[in-house]
Amino acid sequence: MGRYLFKLPDVGEGIAEAEIVTWHVQPGDTIAEDQPLVDVMTDKATVEITSPVAGRVVSLDGVVGEPAAVGAVIAVLEVEAAAAEAGESVATAPPTEKPPAPARGPSSKPAPKKAATTMGRRPGAAPAVRRRAAELGISLESIAGTGEDSRVTHQDLDAHLVGRTGRLAAAPAGDDVQEVKVTGLRRRIAENVAEAKRRIPHFSYVEEVDVTELEALRARLNADAGAEAPRLTPLPFFARALVRAVADFPQMNALYDDEAGVVRRYAAVHLGVATQTAAGLLAPVVRHAEALDLWALAREIARLAQAARAGKAKREELSGSTITLTSLGALGGVATTPIINRPEVAILGPNRILARPVVVAGRIEVRQVMNLSSSFDHRVIDGYEAAAFVQRVKALLETPALLFVEP
Repeated sequence: MGRYLFKLPDVGEGIAEAEIVTWHVQPGDTIAEDQPLVDVMTDKATVEITSPVAGRVVSLDGVVGEPAAVGAVIAVLEVEAAAAEAGESVATAPPTEKPPAPARGPSSKPAPKKAATTMGRRPGAAPAVRRRAAELGISLESIAGTGEDSRVTHQDLDAHLVGRTGRLAAAPAGDDVQEVKVTGLRRRIAENVAEAKRRIPHFSYVEEVDVTELEALRARLNADAGAEAPRLTPLPFFARALVRAVADFPQMNALYDDEAGVVRRYAAVHLGVATQTAAGLLAPVVRHAEALDLWALAREIARLAQAARAGKAKREELSGSTITLTSLGALGGVATTPIINRPEVAILGPNRILARPVVVAGRIEVRQVMNLSSSFDHRVIDGYEAAAFVQRVKALLETPALLFVEP
């Protein structure tokens, strides 16, 4: 037998590290070749990695919620000698040198695992254990590790604390506190929006839009559509209006490389559509939205949203947008101040459609009205340009026939 050192593979061009999201196995498990081993996340895509060999899991060195460098050992597998020689491996002691296994009779009990001293060498421990020990002022070298390969565990820290103080520190009576570690996609979202707000001087613009005619047209198109036609929600209309508007305002369909001081304007509109998933907010990208008609936009938006919510969206479907459309649908509220998807320079967010009394030609009518919220990067977009752009979107939505007229 031998040991196979499973190293984090290259999961994408230019990717130096990935976060461990989920282990599908535990130490002691027997796994088959090509069996799912671990999920890792890079950028905003989660990648499932399978085992290249069959064997038994000896240890898992990648910690959930922590990044691992490409090429770093994240698991050790016990495999047949031939498999070990074919990959990254280390030799193990011959079977005869291993301590005898305990008897397996009905009255036998496994021998308790002995704690191994860590004195005189750097002890093995998970990053979370190291952080906790540092916060408590405990030297790991003074603790006997009982984990796999003599690693120091949280239980070892607890035992050390009990021995030092006679009891574990407890939360104040009556306080019920739940600590939830921010990991995976949630952590990436937190990092991305914090960086966007830190580096981009946002300014927002909100305009009221009368979508009565648009809603009437949408209802008519859905009623007349065949069984194969996609159901039209308001979102494809908003996407169509945005695509038509950026043709007149190319500075909105751009990425700003603030380190190089360069704004790159794109002829193609790669439209990011913010989508809520169980794991967090994703923005799958409708490629070449300018080349799609209303129904094609509806199909592609629905397909990407379904893939994102099922966790099956490809990495290339979650990156490369040039402008983003975000909508909370029926939960859209009165107005929002959306955060720009850096390095983009603009984002639009339609809000909830409400029936409201509106003065039309001197008389009061009940109209379908919504607010259109938007945010812009003030370093490259001036207020006048932003207002003119939003007014163009407003005009297209209030006269929806213009959405079908080629310029």
